[in-house]
Amino acid sequence: MDKIQILAYAKINLGLDVLRRREDGYHDLRMIMQTIGVCDELTIEKTETDGGIELSSNIPSLPCDGSNLICKAAKLMMEEYSLPGGLRIHLEKKIPMAAGLAGGSTDAAATFNGINRLFELGISKEELCRLGVKVGADVPYCIVGGTCLAEGIGERLTNLPALSGATLVLIKPDFDVSTKYVYENLHANELKVHPDIDGQLSAIGEGNLEKTVALMGNVLENVSVQKYPEIRQIKDDLVSLRSFGAMMSGSGPSVFGFFKDQNDAVSASRVLKEKYPAAAVFVTGFISDIDRGV
Repeated sequence: MDKIQILAYAKINLGLDVLRRREDGYHDLRMIMQTIGVCDELTIEKTETDGGIELSSNIPSLPCDGSNLICKAAKLMMEEYSLPGGLRIHLEKKIPMAAGLAGGSTDAAATFNGINRLFELGISKEELCRLGVKVGADVPYCIVGGTCLAEGIGERLTNLPALSGATLVLIKPDFDVSTKYVYENLHANELKVHPDIDGQLSAIGEGNLEKTVALMGNVLENVSVQKYPEIRQIKDDLVSLRSFGAMMSGSGPSVFGFFKDQNDAVSASRVLKEKYPAAAVFVTGFISDIDRGV
């Protein structure tokens, strides 16, 4: 095999709690992560350039140098397993950037998975996750995907039963939120209210999507909303359009809302696109198996 195409799926947080700020500057987290159907597409091709990694993208503003997580993941795999030749990688970017959807991390995860398959290395998910955390805290989850409890800085993963029947509308407004800014202004050790992650775990174990959604919470939301009130307005819009639960993903600014009826979701997406013409709007669902080619 000389070439492979692989999909890189976005994630949302069904629950996001920050337990404390650690002495090393990181935060101890407790999150329920979920892969959704919005995805990028990577094409990875072997070349004869020894150790060379060439990255291109359909987004002109996206850095394609060594700072890109795709390049970091590819370099790590090539060095770790002494892979011959080089790689040419093209990224067709559809996941909005700086959106709280782990776009960069899932591209890196797809690179790990893709190179593993391209060279028929047979590396386990556990081993790929060990490498992935060196590139970014969200990368191990994006390698595994599906429904997971993520703890520590996000690298300790527990697989959860897949939830079915989810239809959601996702909107990324036309501004970015700095994750660094959000965590710096969170004051994690002073938080008084935390989402009911244990309650969500029980609901997921029961296969109860509506109860899981009813218990959603994200402690980062208040920080982002204070700086960008439009996030709260979008949540209110989703609820007024018959969403039975809406929340910000990650540090934002993306917001998603759940719908019981596909037609209601499509109608809501049209209304939101008209109200926020510069925003990216998607109707999507959950993905339980991420290790797939195109």
